[in-house]
Amino acid sequence: MKKTTVAAFAKRKAAEEKLVMVTAYDAPAARIAADAGIDILLVGDSVAMTALGLSSTIPMTMDEMLHHAKAVRRGAPESFVVFDMPFMSYQADDAEALRNAARALKEAGSDAVKLEGGAEVAPLIAKLVSAGIPVMAHMGLMPQHVRAIGGYKVAGRTPDEAARLLAEAREIEKAGAFSLVLECVPAALGKSITDALTIPTIGIGSGAGCSGQVQVLHDLLGLGGEGVPRDARPFPASGNAAKEARAQYADDVKKGVFPAPDNSF
Repeated sequence: MKKTTVAAFAKRKAAEEKLVMVTAYDAPAARIAADAGIDILLVGDSVAMTALGLSSTIPMTMDEMLHHAKAVRRGAPESFVVFDMPFMSYQADDAEALRNAARALKEAGSDAVKLEGGAEVAPLIAKLVSAGIPVMAHMGLMPQHVRAIGGYKVAGRTPDEAARLLAEAREIEKAGAFSLVLECVPAALGKSITDALTIPTIGIGSGAGCSGQVQVLHDLLGLGGEGVPRDARPFPASGNAAKEARAQYADDVKKGVFPAPDNSF
């Protein structure tokens, strides 16, 4: 499979071609996702909860994330892999953030990093990009902030909050991010932000108006154990059929069938 590049993402958006991203935490999952034609593999810090039995993403360390990212790269050498920067790997100071992001590319072979935040991280995004590190931003519901905001909540419900998110999304784009994850914002806001930007948005629980979708692998396969999140829809499979599940997911995203209104807020 020919690797998708950063330069191709904006072109894909302009051509109204949906992007498909899914989490991967190990080599077999990465290989199956690559074979199914998934555009982007996210080594998400969600591995803490989905695979390691932790109650949140907060405990994940750089070394632990690098361990998983190396496995993903080995499983899918030609895929575009995004490294999810764990909690406090980039918040303390810019120098540490640069060193950690560089480790994601140099040690794990990732193609880009993802970090949470709005206007407050725009200067850091600009520094990372100027250093040659592609950045995927993440706004809306931000799992690393759940303790500060008091839980998992839909973002952008009020007119003032929606206006703020739109303005900060523009700052993120100006800073040089190549794409923006929008998690759990109302579908109408997801579309408004998408229409306002030239970079693609990757939605999760944010409606079909986004440029693409991302899902947690375990939710796709119905392996969550405690019910399916509203933003997800299981494409159940196991063993050799796992490739078919991811392929069906990718096909439904590209056709605009998923997410349906029931999968959006």
